[in-house]
Amino acid sequence: MGAGHFQEFEDEYLETLYEFHERFPGKRVRNGDLAKYLDVSPASATEMVQRLAKNGFVDYVPYKGVNLTEKGLDHGMMMKRRHRLAEVLLTLLPFEGDIHETACRLEHAFDDDLEVCISLLLGNPTLDPSGRDIPPANSRIAGKIDSGTSFSNLSDMSVNSTAEIMLIMLTSESSEVLQSIGIEIGNSIQRLDDGFSYNGTHVKISDEIAKKVIVRRSE
Repeated sequence: MGAGHFQEFEDEYLETLYEFHERFPGKRVRNGDLAKYLDVSPASATEMVQRLAKNGFVDYVPYKGVNLTEKGLDHGMMMKRRHRLAEVLLTLLPFEGDIHETACRLEHAFDDDLEVCISLLLGNPTLDPSGRDIPPANSRIAGKIDSGTSFSNLSDMSVNSTAEIMLIMLTSESSEVLQSIGIEIGNSIQRLDDGFSYNGTHVKISDEIAKKVIVRRSE
């Protein structure tokens, strides 16, 4: 087993423990519950928990269960954030596969730079597609995100604001709606009370499509 794969297993355990922490803050998680949730043998769960304890990610008491340390909480929260950001991204893309399973794979491809990029691109969302909270960014990158949150989607633009179109995440068929009114990447668009102003023309864009058009707001 390569080191990269082992790191992914560690990430999965810490992310799962963070999810237990969300539901039951401060409560120890028994190895049997962890094994059942991850669909692994109790022996495998115990082996990994011992490894995580050795590396300072968890506090493990045999027969009583495991708690995340501050180090483990930070890492689990980061993985959960990346997973939920990936789910938001996939709902905006013309993607027809299993969003949860694909997000599980994508989260391991994130590094700090990609997390900053995706966070900014999505307008630093606070809720995932199921309405669950997206954990905040860690201290390493929070400043970069806070200083660059000028991106959003068309739907989230405030009335009378102007923005530059940066990305259109639609199938070719759906994007024909935008092409029919001449909307192109790099051009400016203004939000009105009852639609948008584009090239001096009043246009209507459905909320479903507007959510998939990423813009950079004018400061």
